[in-house]
Amino acid sequence: MTEEIIIAGFGGQGVLSMGKILAYSGVMQNQEVSWMPAYGPEMRGGTANVTVILSDEKVSSPILHEYDTAIVLNQQSMNKFEKAVKPGGILLFDPNGITTPPTRTDINIYKIEGTAEAANMGNPKTFNMIILGAYLKLKPIIKMENVEKGLQNSLPERHHKLIPLNLKAIDMGMEKVEKFSLQ
Repeated sequence: MTEEIIIAGFGGQGVLSMGKILAYSGVMQNQEVSWMPAYGPEMRGGTANVTVILSDEKVSSPILHEYDTAIVLNQQSMNKFEKAVKPGGILLFDPNGITTPPTRTDINIYKIEGTAEAANMGNPKTFNMIILGAYLKLKPIIKMENVEKGLQNSLPERHHKLIPLNLKAIDMGMEKVEKFSLQ
């Protein structure tokens, strides 16, 4: 099993953190892992993306041009990465801020109202964990106990008190993800 993922959005949305948690979770599951972030000098507000590869075999290169899954959190990322999803792959997006929804018919498209659900939870910082939960519902390649270990390893110890909230947000994302139908 090899899963090649791109997560893309604005800096400050937790894109890199989400990728880091996925990567640590894969390590906890004894997988081979690659985590390669890319962002502009303005980090917050600029575009950011991270490529994560989880595999049962050695990862030969972290540089990819096509992905099994694209998690897209802004329009610029939709424009850039929708076409990079392999046929039969998954595109997961938050419709907040997306002015032109995806149109491909050869991939599986899902949406998660991450922004709205984070507001409903009363904590906008749970946004990326809601998105992560939606992804893990669609591709249950990481066991939840390893996600929790991934959170423990990627979050500074002073933030470990937030792990239960993050796990609740992941559960919320798993519940709320839905198939997107092209109009």
